[in-house]
Amino acid sequence: MNKPAAITALSALGQETRLDVFRLLVQAGAEGLPAGAIAERLGVVQNTASAHLKLLAQAGLIRSERQGRVVRYMADMTGFRDLLAYLMEDCCNGNPDLCRPVIEAVACHC
Repeated sequence: MNKPAAITALSALGQETRLDVFRLLVQAGAEGLPAGAIAERLGVVQNTASAHLKLLAQAGLIRSERQGRVVRYMADMTGFRDLLAYLMEDCCNGNPDLCRPVIEAVACHC
């Protein structure tokens, strides 16, 4: 990941509803959730949810799959790991072993 991509991802997560969407999709796991269910669970109107979903997808933090008339969204854990790796790239003054507990704590084993 490069600096502009990291800024885009951090900006996407820097808004309350988008952060809630991302966390909801992380909780949902690999199955994800349909767009309508996301809007309903967060109490936002569908077109507002769609705008937030679009920004998160452009930032590489979520992905979608069309299933007939339904669009299902999932957290893109590869994109999220890339963001974390970028943020921790030069961790601990060049001693990555000091950061290993943090890295292992955020590793997704799903």
